[in-house]
Amino acid sequence: MTPMLDIVFILLIFFIVTATFLQEEGLNMQPPPSSEDTPQNPAPVILVDVNDQNRVFVNQTQTDPERVLAAVSRFRAENPRSAVLIAPQYEADHGIVVLIWDDMRANGIPVSIQGAQRPDQ
Repeated sequence: MTPMLDIVFILLIFFIVTATFLQEEGLNMQPPPSSEDTPQNPAPVILVDVNDQNRVFVNQTQTDPERVLAAVSRFRAENPRSAVLIAPQYEADHGIVVLIWDDMRANGIPVSIQGAQRPDQ
């Protein structure tokens, strides 16, 4: 019995030493600092709504979640300086919001998320 415990402790030490720990990156939900001067000609915002039934709307046009990038690219073709604002409702699926966020960030499109309010507040 004792040799078996020795082997178990050696394996335990081996797995602890060889384990790699990943540092997961989260979303930065900090709003930008406010400034006193307003821009003279601000770029229009492309609004991406995700409702509580997980339907996605890009500037009030219903779009498939996988096709949001194409719809945003069409709007950005008219005005390349425009940014994306994701406005999910409180009961929206977080996976859809993160999918849209990742697509925008991967393609270099400036994106931010508007915090959803709880329905009882």
